[in-house]
Amino acid sequence: MHGYVVIGPEQATLRDDLPLPQADSGQVQIAIEATGLNFADLLMVKGTYQATPPTPFVPGLEVCGRITAHGPDTDAPAIGTRVAVFGGQGGLADHGVFPANRLVPVPDTMPSDIAAGFIVAWSTSHLALTHRARLRPGERLVVLGAAGGVGLTAVELGARMGAEVVAVARGADKLAVARDHGAHHTVDAEAPDLRDRLKALGGADVVYDAVGGAAAKAAFRATNPGGRYLVIGFASGDVPAFAANHLLVKNVDLIGFYWGGYMDFDPRPVTDSIAALFAMYEAGEIAPHISHVLPLARVEEGLELLRSRKSTGKVVITP
Repeated sequence: MHGYVVIGPEQATLRDDLPLPQADSGQVQIAIEATGLNFADLLMVKGTYQATPPTPFVPGLEVCGRITAHGPDTDAPAIGTRVAVFGGQGGLADHGVFPANRLVPVPDTMPSDIAAGFIVAWSTSHLALTHRARLRPGERLVVLGAAGGVGLTAVELGARMGAEVVAVARGADKLAVARDHGAHHTVDAEAPDLRDRLKALGGADVVYDAVGGAAAKAAFRATNPGGRYLVIGFASGDVPAFAANHLLVKNVDLIGFYWGGYMDFDPRPVTDSIAALFAMYEAGEIAPHISHVLPLARVEEGLELLRSRKSTGKVVITP
C-alpha cells in the first residue's frame, strides 16, 4: 500500500511499506482509482479540522475505485463493482477500507477521476441550495469562492435552478471559468468596493459563502431583507462574525451547513442528493470541472494548489 501518513502538523510521508488494509465487519476493501482533494484535507494535515482522526492516518476524504473484498457478514455491492465513497480518511493510497453503508455505485458513463471529486463538492452545493437555503427561481444567488471546488458547483446548480448567479472570485481567469459554468455576473473578490458592486446588481437573496474573511463581511452587508446567508466554510482562514442586530432588522436567516455532519445524524438527504446528481450527470445536465489530475507522489503539489487557491474546480490524485 502506498499512502500519505500524517505524522505531525503539516508533515506527511509517502510510505510503501504498509500492509494491505483488511476489511472488518461492515467494511469493504477498495482498489482506489482516484481521490478528490478537498480543503478539509489541508485542515486535517494541520490538525485543525473538526473531524481530524488521531495520527498517524492516511488523509483523503473521498475516492472512486473497485471493491476487492468484503468484510465478514457485510452486505455490499459485488466484488468488482466501481463505487464512490466519502470515507472521511484513507483516500490517498492505492487501497483502503471504507464503510459499506456509504458506498454509491458509479454510473458507467462517469470516469473515475470525475467520480472521485464529485460527491462532496456537488452534494454540498445541492443540499445547501435546495434543502437549507430553499433557493427559488428568479432569486439572486451570490457565490463567494465561485471558481473553487464547491463554489463552482454552486454556480452551475444555482443557474440550473433558475437563479440569477453572481460569481465572486479572484482574478479574470477564475471569473471566466465561473461564466463558462453559468454565472450571469462576475465580480472580482479583491474589488475594494465589493459591497457596493453587489448592491448595484440588486443585492443578494442568497449568499453561498465558502470563503469567509473580508468578502463575507461585504456580502453580508449586501444581503437583501428576507435573504438567506449560507455559511459553508472559511477558505480564507478568517472566520467572520455577523451582527445579530442586522440579522434581526433585515429578517435574514444565517444558515450553517456542514455536509459531513449529515452522514452522522441524517444520511438520507445526502444519499437522495447524490442519486439526483448522478441522474443529472447521466442526462448531461451538469458538467464537473477538474483543473488538475496528479499522481500520488505529487500529492503535496495538489495540496499546495488548494492552499494557494490556484486551482479551479477539483484537484484529483491517482495512485
